[in-house]
Amino acid sequence: MTTRPSIQYSCYFTRSRTGEQFVPEHAIGYIVAGAFEVNDGVVSKVFNKGELYFCRRNQLAKYTKYPEEGGEFRSVSIFFEQEMLREFSIGFGHKSNKVIETPAFQQLPSSSVLAHYMESLRSYEDVFKNKGTNELLAVKQKEALLLLLQIQPALKDVLFDFSEPGKIDLEGFMNRNFHFNVDLKRFAYLTGRSLSTFKRDFEKIFHITPSRWLLQRRLQEAHYLLKEKRQTASDIYLDLGFEDLSHFSFAFKKQYGVAPSLV
Repeated sequence: MTTRPSIQYSCYFTRSRTGEQFVPEHAIGYIVAGAFEVNDGVVSKVFNKGELYFCRRNQLAKYTKYPEEGGEFRSVSIFFEQEMLREFSIGFGHKSNKVIETPAFQQLPSSSVLAHYMESLRSYEDVFKNKGTNELLAVKQKEALLLLLQIQPALKDVLFDFSEPGKIDLEGFMNRNFHFNVDLKRFAYLTGRSLSTFKRDFEKIFHITPSRWLLQRRLQEAHYLLKEKRQTASDIYLDLGFEDLSHFSFAFKKQYGVAPSLV
């Protein structure tokens, strides 16, 4: 199993909504060009060129990356894995003193030294493509974390909180988040359950398997949006957790007997 690098560069010349709709690790991102829109199911935020943001781990989120007119979208992101943060916590004596609630995504000062630091990482993009740069990546990752704590000391209680999600109301959670395209293991984890316990609890509540319920619930919402809101299939299929339009159209016709365009 390969692990993703702690520093990532994104570049798109057309609008993109691809990517896993789950954020497993804390991260900071800097928009070099274009705009980045994120929706956590409650709030939608847009970060533009030159802006910096922090994302806390264990979040469901949908992304859209918009290139500049006639140009491209570019960003630099740094991820802080739990193992790295534990080592940092021991080495520097940082600990979380309390559990605090923060937004899934929050903007950081664009004129900060951290923003300038993220901008400087653009010059390392080709360097990090080479093998044997793990030590350099680790140094840059640690530098970014030190700068983040300098401009936002309160994030210490978020970054060094190593607790896992507790068991929560499964029915309410699923009804709020059915439209996120993540696998069942993610849903189980976020509700504080093992996969087997999640499936067992789910069937006790809904009297149907999770996979079948998700498909039916998404199609039910699709039917409402198509008929009552007069939206089109291409407008809604990604928002409802379907990976491609053809799969959505096939499932919808199988469920309702007509193509989405005929509703």
